[in-house]
This record gives sequence, structure tokens and C-alpha cells, in this order.
Amino acid sequence: MISVEKLVGLTQSYNPRSDEKLIRHAFDYAKKMHKGQLRRSGEPYFMHPYAVAMQLAEQHMDDSTVITALLHDTIEDTKSTFSDIKSQFNDEIAELVDGVTKLTNLELGSVESEQAENFRKLLLAMSKDLRVLLVKLADRLHNMRTIKHMDSEKQIKKARETMDIYAPLAGRMGMQFIREELEDLSFRVLNSEARSSIMRRFLTLRSQSGDVITKIADDIRTALGSYKIEGDVTGREKKPYSIWRKMEEKQEGFSRLSDIYGFRIITRDEVDCYRALGAIHQRWKAVPGRFKDYISQPKSNGYRSIHTSVSGRDGKIVEVQIRTKEMHEVAETGVAAHWSYREGQRSENKFAVDPFIWISEITESFNNSEDQEEFLEHVKLEMFADQVFCFTPKGDVVKLPRGATPLDFAYNIHTRIGDGCVGATVDGKRVPLWTRLRNGQSVEIITAKGQKPQAAWKDVAVTGRAKAAIRRSLKTENRDNFLRLGKEFARVAFENVGKRVTNKALSTSAKLFGLKTADDVLVALGSAELTGAKIIEALYPEILRKKSIDEIEPSKAIIGLMSDQNAQRSSCCEPLPGERIVGILTKGRGVMIHTIDCNRLANYDQMQDRWVDLHWSEGTHQALNEVLIKITIGNDAGVLGRICTLIGEQNSNISDMRFEEKKPDFYRIAIMIEVRDVQHLHNVVTSLSADTDVAEVVRYRELAE
Repeated sequence: MISVEKLVGLTQSYNPRSDEKLIRHAFDYAKKMHKGQLRRSGEPYFMHPYAVAMQLAEQHMDDSTVITALLHDTIEDTKSTFSDIKSQFNDEIAELVDGVTKLTNLELGSVESEQAENFRKLLLAMSKDLRVLLVKLADRLHNMRTIKHMDSEKQIKKARETMDIYAPLAGRMGMQFIREELEDLSFRVLNSEARSSIMRRFLTLRSQSGDVITKIADDIRTALGSYKIEGDVTGREKKPYSIWRKMEEKQEGFSRLSDIYGFRIITRDEVDCYRALGAIHQRWKAVPGRFKDYISQPKSNGYRSIHTSVSGRDGKIVEVQIRTKEMHEVAETGVAAHWSYREGQRSENKFAVDPFIWISEITESFNNSEDQEEFLEHVKLEMFADQVFCFTPKGDVVKLPRGATPLDFAYNIHTRIGDGCVGATVDGKRVPLWTRLRNGQSVEIITAKGQKPQAAWKDVAVTGRAKAAIRRSLKTENRDNFLRLGKEFARVAFENVGKRVTNKALSTSAKLFGLKTADDVLVALGSAELTGAKIIEALYPEILRKKSIDEIEPSKAIIGLMSDQNAQRSSCCEPLPGERIVGILTKGRGVMIHTIDCNRLANYDQMQDRWVDLHWSEGTHQALNEVLIKITIGNDAGVLGRICTLIGEQNSNISDMRFEEKKPDFYRIAIMIEVRDVQHLHNVVTSLSADTDVAEVVRYRELAE
């Protein structure tokens, strides 16, 4: 149930000096802005921002973060603007809401070149104020909890994005409880059968063994008591996704998987952590290779704990984590500890690591990276991997992700060392380059003049830095061959759709794929990083488009109208399906539809009762909408005919045409075309822009003049 009293009561429970008046104002403002909007479940949309705010209040976050959660969809989904938020609240909250809006608009699950660029934007938003990410994670968590109301295709897309991006981000920020729940909710969507199977196995185990967790926890308490060690002991079954991941990694069935139970000991101080470890190892046999001391060697996100696995009651392998209360707070809440309150004061934790340091390191090291794939791989490895710490012969520490090889070690020191690597010694012994490094090992790289990276190294290296350096070297060496192959691949691909390969077409596709030049496109084709089909699809999508069976009738194209209301597009901004819109009630003309950024809307600022919240239906629209485009073309024979043909190939009709300017070397033409939606318009413009004799294509709207 939505209740401002409950939210205010919660914030004041941990921060008595909380600004009750401002929180109430944010609650009322957001509720008003979202009035009439519904979620797919049928419940009021405001239920979502309220739930996000409650989640953050439960983490004892500061007022600004809780208020941002209430307002986080107002700029995106209502007529509220950045200026409105700034005037109603303050600069800090306005910047936070704007930051969350920008994160929401990033398509993080797109193709790799776009994904890398959006990752840069995400890191930039995070580096300004990390609370933006905290709100976004809470937003994603609530959306995943209610994902069953989406259609199956969107569920899969959101679940993959959550598993690939948001869950590891939460983990990298030290917010383990959010990471685990995001992973499990995504797992439920992506592999529901596997998750159900694991849950059934758990039920069978419980019926056969009884309450094993309680019994083992009691055994641990007895072991600690024998050494007079005070500590809270808790146990649990590991999450289904964690179990599934271990099964996949070890290629074992559930019945052969041993460590499905995890236990935690919270002690008074660090000394008792090590005493507790001794008590556990005295009582049970330790499992070789399963001991990790993250207290003496913390993870880079501040995580501190001792991990060990032992053969416990009835021979069951159990994992035991040992840490102090302060360490546990960092382990559970991570970055949120920087803004959380306790008894009215900002809490301080000596074990918390400033997450801005990690973000700064990534953005500084890779902000100028020209290799999108290198950037993306590095960021993902930074988020996913535990680290190993190895030493140079001089004793310098080199941090690498788990699974790294001597080749990664070499490239971490310097690209020149990596390129010239011919071998390595680990702890004084010669080892193959594919050897997986472990914590504390000393590594020496052997180099030789004239050595160059080998193609097989791409499969040996793990880090993005090493892989990218190897690819660059191989690409430079093979560029001429790739260029020659790429030209042939491009010729065949274009001829298949009746087109001719031109430098302009290739240059246009270079922009679409985040490449620099037409030659880069050909090299990517020749090296199989791009396919001819993808280039044709990007330049001429309508040629490949099949008739959709899910077309929307014109009468159902707009959602938000009353049954007796008619709507028509405003001529000032000519809104298209796919653009954000708003309706204005008019006398005798029904509801006029405007784009959300139309200049004419300023005339209705003081007439809020005439505003109607509208949005387009999702899917393919049947109705065609007229849009005016202005094209500058070369004054040569056959150019105008070719332009008309290109428009027709994109399944668009020309309803009017006029020459606006005629010069000896170029024409400027205004053409009225019919398109279904904003994506259809984009397809037409892209196709025209790829033509050699087209200098410029722009959409004309009255508001732009």
C-alpha cells in the first residue's frame, strides 16, 4: 500500500533530522505527475517509484537519494522537466534525477560498439554522483521483481541486460544482496526449468536430511564455544543461480555438488576472526585449495572476509565466511555505506573503500581508448572477476583478474613486453603461456627481439588489454589482406540487393557501426568482425523488411484518449509514432498531439487542465504519416530519379515535392514523404545519406525554424 507516512516514518527511524517536508513534497509531486498512468500489471504507475524509494530508505540512504527515487521517472515519463525539478526542489536533486534519466535511456544490451559507448556514458554519470547508480539498481530490482507482467520477449531482453550489466555492477560496488537477487530473478526468466529443478532438489534434500542448516550452525557454535570465542553464526542454502553456475563450471550434476550450504561467523574483532578460523579447522578437515584470506588482502571494492571450506557433519562440504560486524556491513551494502545514516549521523566505516577511485581508474585509463572492444572487455572483467595478486622479480605487485595468464601479466606491464614475450617463469620454473596464475606467485617474462604476437594468443589471453593489443598487432599485419577480402565481400553483398558499393555508402555505414573510415568497414568485413548482411540491414532495412503480422489499427495507435475523444497530429512538430508525445485539448478540434519538446507547448504552461498524457502503442503502425524532409543533391543527370527510387525502396511514398533552390552545382528540394513511425523515417534518411550525390538530408519542422 502506498503511504507517505510509512516512508517518512522509515527515514526518520534512522535519521531523526530527515527533511520530512521535502519528502512529503516529493511524494505529492511525483504522485501528481504520474496520475492516470498505469503499469502493465494494472496498478498505478506511482507504485513503482514509491517502491524504489522504500528500498533505498530500508538501506538507510540520505534524503536526496530517497527523494530522487520518488522522482526518478518524472522527466522520462511525464511532462515534468529538469527545470521543474530544479525549481521545485534543488540543484542536487535535479542533477540526480537527470542522471538516472540518462542511465534509463542507455541501451546497454545493444551491439558491442554501441554498448561500449553507452558504458562510457554510464561510467561518466556514475563518476559525477554514484547515488545515480544506487537509484538505478533499486529501480532495476523492483522492475525485475514485477517482470512477469511484461511480454516474454521483453522479459528475456531485460533479464539478459540485468545479468550482464546490472548484477555485476552491483557486485563490483560491493552490494552483494542486490547482486544475488538480480541474478536469481534473471535466472528465473532465462532458464526457469534449471532453476525449478534446483529448487526441487533442495526440497528433496530437506525431506531426507531434515534441518541440516540448523544442525551445522549448532556444531559451529559448539566449536567456537570450546575456545570461548563470541560470534553470531548464520547459515543458508546458496542461491539457485550460484548453484547452477558451479554446476556449469565444474561440469557436475547437483548430486555430486558438495558445497551447497554457506555459513557466516560475525566476530567482535579481527583477532577473533583468525581464532574462529583455527577453531573451525581444528574441528573439521579443511578442503585443499579452498582457503582465501580477504582480510589481509582485501578485494578492490573493500570486501574483507576469510573464506574456507570444510568437510562438516555427515561429510557435507560447507563454505564458512568469517568477518567482523564492520566488514559485514561493507560486504552487504558496499557503496551504499557512504550515504547511509545511523542514529541520525552519516555512518563511517573504516573498511569501506571509496568507489570513486575504481571509477576514476577505469575512466582515466580508457577514456581515450580507440578500441571499443578493448574498453568493453576491460570494464566487464573489472566488474566480474575476483583478482589475483602476483609479483614482478623486483617485488612490485601486479593486479590481474582470476584466470589470468603470464601473457596477461606481460601486457599489464607494457605492450612492448607483451608483444615480445616468448616465455615465462613462475616461482622460478618455466611454464607455458596458458598457465593460470595464482595469488602470491612471482612471475618473470622472457622476451626476444623480432617476436610478434601469434594468432593463438587471442585464446590464451584473458584481459581486455592483452586481447586488444594482440588484435591490433594482428590487424595491422593483416590489414592489406583484410582490405582486399572486404572489398570483394562488400561488392557481393551490395549486388545481392541491386546496389553499388560507393565510398559514401561505406562511410555512412562506418558512422553507424562506430568506425572511422570506409576502409575500416572493409577491414572489419575482411576480418569477419562485420558481415555484409549487417551493413545492408543498417543502410537499407526496408529492403529486407517483411510485412509484420502485428500491425496496429489507426484507431488504437494512441493510448490515453477517452472513448469520445479524437486526436490529430499538430502541424507544428508533426509527431511520429515512437516519439514522446503529449495532447492538448482544443475547442472543436479534439486533442492536438505534440512532441514533448514542441515550442508551442510553452503557450499552455498555465493551462495544465488542458494537458492529456498520451503515448503511442508499441508495435508496427498501419497508418502513414506525412513528414517534410529537405534534401541537397548534386545537379547531375539521373540523381533526382535515383533519390525517388531510394525513397520507394524504403516502402515510403512521395506525396509532394518542390524545388527550393537551384544552383549550377546543386539542388535543394523539399519532399513530403509518408512514413509509419520515427524508425521508418530514420531508415529513409539513412538510405538517402548513403548516396554519393546527396550532400545533406534534414527533417523540417516548424518548431526548428
